[in-house]
Amino acid sequence: MSALEAIFYLFATILVASAFMVISARNPVHSVLFLVLAFFNGAALFILAGAEFLGFTLILVYVGAVMVLFLFVIMMLDINLSRMREGILNYLPLGAVIAFILVVEMAMALTAGGEAPMIGGDSALGGEEAGNTTLLGRVLYTDYFLPFEVAALVLLVALVAAIALTLRRRPDSKYQEPGEQVQVRRGDRVRMVDMPSEGGQGTDQ
Repeated sequence: MSALEAIFYLFATILVASAFMVISARNPVHSVLFLVLAFFNGAALFILAGAEFLGFTLILVYVGAVMVLFLFVIMMLDINLSRMREGILNYLPLGAVIAFILVVEMAMALTAGGEAPMIGGDSALGGEEAGNTTLLGRVLYTDYFLPFEVAALVLLVALVAAIALTLRRRPDSKYQEPGEQVQVRRGDRVRMVDMPSEGGQGTDQ
């Protein structure tokens, strides 16, 4: 077994183990940490396979964006945060171990990844010296530029439709008009009433 195969099986084993811990950990914070570890191992496998674009995209999109969303969801859950903050130092060893493993794995993947396979050797796309990311970008924005823009337009329409659905008028909902609120006068909100005093008469029961 070569060193590259050993590293591959190491990443695959840690990926499966961390994925199992995501669904078996009872603490949601631990589940998030193990999910980050699973994403990093998946990215390392992509890099070893020569798909560095997918590997770094997995880190940037899922670890950088999706995991932030997961953390927001966890914070919105009905969790006793004060009790969790009391033992926050207990999470430090686990977080340090996971961070150390991630650094070591990424260093191993980047140093032992070997030569990445090329998509093609066309000189018009950069020749043999171009990497997968360069070739993918040039093909995407030349041969598949129209489908790429159509997909972007479809996503934009879906985004506008989602916003329109949430802003539709409902008879049982109250809305604010900032333009009318800033133009309001005191006389529109407060009315002075002159009422005679009733005196100090008490009531007989």
